[in-house]
Amino acid sequence: MTSIDAPQAQSDTGIAPAVPQRPRPADVIGAYVGLTKPRIIELLLITTVPAMFLAADGVPPLLLVLWTMIGGCLAAGSANVFNCVLDRDIDQRMRRTRRRALPRHMVGTRAATIFGLILGVAATLVLGLAVNWLSAVLALGANAFYVFVYTMWLKRRTTQNIVWGGIAGCFPPLIGWTAVTGELAWAPFVLFAIVFFWTPPHTWALAMRYREDYAAADVPMLPVVMAAPKVAVRILAYSVVTVLVSLALWPIAGTGPLYPIVAAVAGVVFLVEAVNLWRRAREGKLDAALKPMRLFHWSNSYVALVFAAAAIDPLIF
Repeated sequence: MTSIDAPQAQSDTGIAPAVPQRPRPADVIGAYVGLTKPRIIELLLITTVPAMFLAADGVPPLLLVLWTMIGGCLAAGSANVFNCVLDRDIDQRMRRTRRRALPRHMVGTRAATIFGLILGVAATLVLGLAVNWLSAVLALGANAFYVFVYTMWLKRRTTQNIVWGGIAGCFPPLIGWTAVTGELAWAPFVLFAIVFFWTPPHTWALAMRYREDYAAADVPMLPVVMAAPKVAVRILAYSVVTVLVSLALWPIAGTGPLYPIVAAVAGVVFLVEAVNLWRRAREGKLDAALKPMRLFHWSNSYVALVFAAAAIDPLIF
């Protein structure tokens, strides 16, 4: 017979088992927001809005900028949600990502999929009705490329996954430009190319830092299957091309002197960091001493400075 003084809920050790608590509404909302990867969305907006200023040769209509930003956020959020759904097994195995909503079971797979669909439909309607349908189609195409080509096909199959899969992240300048002009031109394709060549060194630097994570998840990122010195050489090569392409915007878009000065100075720092990473890798430094995150963090600053200069230049000259 059970004693009145010893509740049945207690374990053999005399300690009552923890009672699962329902997550707070704020935690659930935070989990859904986390699925959209807000930091990636910030980076996409950095390459969208400056393209609008460049296309307008000054300040574009602010309401148009607002609708483009809203539609762009929804579109990018949708693609990122689907990425989280499809990569939930990878995220579970990687220390860097195992705290995301799906591995923690804060959000169910079905609920996340529906959320991603809602965001995608909303993005298409917002861009199509409030901006123009060319921008909406470009955003939809970027999402499809990211989900079906990069996430479902390239990411788990080839070391070139981020090179070609990164094309999806190059669409925001095209979307920003067409939002203002309603048509494409050479200048936004130069901006597209800057992001295209910038993506591999940016991502490979991060992958060098988390190489063991990617290896544990069986994702063939280049630093997983190739020695650090060889990866660093490729990072340096792509960095050189990125800087050269960024300078091509000056004659093609007819910018004033501010843009090429900022692009050149920021590019020199970018290349110095890439050379230093290559030198440390060649000397056989340990992973911690390689300091690949220095290049990663500067690459974020680099792209922000270059695109900010592209936006500010037409306001001055």
